[in-house]
Amino acid sequence: MRRRESVLALAAFAALALSSAAPAREATPMPQLLENLKKIKLPPGFSISLYAAGLPSARQMAWGDKGVLFVGSMDAGAVYAVTGRDGGRSVRTVLKDLAMPTGLVFRDGALYVAAVNRILRYDGVEDRLDAMPAPKIVYDDLPASRHHGWKYLAFDREGRLIFGVGAPCNICDPPKGTAEVRRLDLKTGRAETVARGVRNTVGGDVDPRSGRFWFTENARDWMGDDMPADKLNMIAKEGAEYGFPYCHQGDTPDPKFSAGRACGEFAPPVTNLGAHVAPLGMKFYTRAQFPPDYRNSIFIAEHGSWNRSVYSGGRIVRIVASADGRFEKEEVFAAGFLQGARSYIGRPVDILPDRDGSILVSDDYAGAIYRISYGK
Repeated sequence: MRRRESVLALAAFAALALSSAAPAREATPMPQLLENLKKIKLPPGFSISLYAAGLPSARQMAWGDKGVLFVGSMDAGAVYAVTGRDGGRSVRTVLKDLAMPTGLVFRDGALYVAAVNRILRYDGVEDRLDAMPAPKIVYDDLPASRHHGWKYLAFDREGRLIFGVGAPCNICDPPKGTAEVRRLDLKTGRAETVARGVRNTVGGDVDPRSGRFWFTENARDWMGDDMPADKLNMIAKEGAEYGFPYCHQGDTPDPKFSAGRACGEFAPPVTNLGAHVAPLGMKFYTRAQFPPDYRNSIFIAEHGSWNRSVYSGGRIVRIVASADGRFEKEEVFAAGFLQGARSYIGRPVDILPDRDGSILVSDDYAGAIYRISYGK
């Protein structure tokens, strides 16, 4: 009975979510952005600057082959293109009226965009920014629910597309085909599930050392200020289960949905990141601009909490771990987006290396892109 009631409630919520979307927050004006950046704290030798402004609800970023930066969004329903060089950079909306096009990647001249229940491909886009081509549907065997329906896209070494399918709830017995990570072979159109029991992942990257996929996971709400922790996971065995909804943070049974399952049955996290920090985009650092000990570090954008009495997250953290998933250390890399107990001046979403070895950071709260660089 509990599962049937849960499914009915989820269906009602999905219908409501599809019919109403929140308006996008307006982008922070340029003068305020520049003042805000003065409050960001970085390790010695690092600096932060404004790369682009005027991108409401900016989410995942992807580089085109010819140097165009594409940026997805959530509530704005838009995809942006950033072009030009320092001092002459411009932002234009190249796609609009999409359903939460948060996730995008670029490969072989084509832009792939995830819009809740379908993944679209736009061919030859860098030469057609003023008149984008009609999309081709790459994959549409996806739930229509907006609750955790937004996605993050990544390619593995073989050119297969990897993305999460979130649970359409805070905590529930998830419907079949949700709370998982899928891998799509673009040549055959065949999709397979590579991880199960994943509540909501909106960030992942392939380890350059091993080829394994790592991903962030947002834990459930309403278990208190300090429980449970969000996670960083690695797929060591395809098809493994990661605990949702039975076990949280690798060691804590859910008070209602544990169903007699022991936490030891599930793949443990590489590390717990803290309660309600909301880890989103993540990337391995493989460039040469940063000091040598930063190579293969994982940078994670923590979007920050919304239901904690004193907010947490709102920062970028650096994780050091071995290729086999052994955690070594975590440290705060960029702080200051959260000011005081409950006030944001920005909320980091995604990380993307620039071609000069710096990293770009998207911020959906401010509607901006920042560049963090290193110089002795």
